[in-house]
Amino acid sequence: MFLGDFMNRILSYFKRIYDASIDNNKYFLFMVIDVIIWYLFYGATLTDYLNYEFYNKKISERRKYAVVRTQNKFYKKVSPEKYKEFFTVKPNFLNNFKDYIGREFYVVSDGKEKLSKFLSKNKEFMIKPINGLGGADVKKVLSSSIKDIDEYYEYLKNNNMFLEEVIKQHKKMNMLCETSVNTIRIMTFVNNNKSEILYAALRVGNGKYEVDNFHKGGMGVSINTRYGKLKGDAIDKDLNHFKKHPVTKTIFNNFEIPYWNETKKLVLNAALVNQNIKVVGWDVAITNKGPVLVEGNRRPGFDLVQVLSKKGRKDIMYHVLNILNNK
Repeated sequence: MFLGDFMNRILSYFKRIYDASIDNNKYFLFMVIDVIIWYLFYGATLTDYLNYEFYNKKISERRKYAVVRTQNKFYKKVSPEKYKEFFTVKPNFLNNFKDYIGREFYVVSDGKEKLSKFLSKNKEFMIKPINGLGGADVKKVLSSSIKDIDEYYEYLKNNNMFLEEVIKQHKKMNMLCETSVNTIRIMTFVNNNKSEILYAALRVGNGKYEVDNFHKGGMGVSINTRYGKLKGDAIDKDLNHFKKHPVTKTIFNNFEIPYWNETKKLVLNAALVNQNIKVVGWDVAITNKGPVLVEGNRRPGFDLVQVLSKKGRKDIMYHVLNILNNK
């Protein structure tokens, strides 16, 4: 079984390289060797290589990218492992940032009575894994579909799941895509009780799924952090560009995000809550009443910002490390 899975993975890697070589008129064997060299000597994975189109970039350009190995070294410095459960266990996060989330949630430790009250109060809700990444296993459920409270309680307990009130996003954000909550990813840095925004991008659902994640078919758009306006095209994980949403036809460039100043204030204040984690990627939703935190990521990936920037963003890391090394 293990050997079969391993061989399938290897074949999948070669196919991805082959497809890229055909699409970009490159020699397949040269690309294979190039991928291996950049993995062994620079720590760039195949995903790094393809996402950032290394096959079309000079060595000097490639070295500016924060690849997986570079990111892992960075996170050891700015995001110590011993503090991870403050963020990664979702009910912990919701409790720790209760002043910023703006919604109810339920965990099995609250008991069956509170489960019944939660279901009666919320006609629909989100079910999520207590430990989960990238929107995996997240779905919307109608309370009317729950016929047996005891049985559902056991299901949540056995599958390590929790429930969350549905976030009703701002009507203007629905203009982009109404089938998903379109969240803003904002990376912050905190040091000596001062926080700053390092970058921001909007993630938009493609109209097929209830999540907007870059790895679940969603697309990303850069944000002008001064004015809160989208800039340029949206780009998905396959590097397709969109001037307007494929379903709603809303144009991305210059689209203005509601409550932008409030959003910046929210994440800058949230960054001060646990200063042991220096760099956090916050996911923020905009409701009709203002911004709310969806979650905080203590190891925010650089794939979204580097794909959208169309260049390497090690400069973000250098900025943070220079400040920490000179404190």
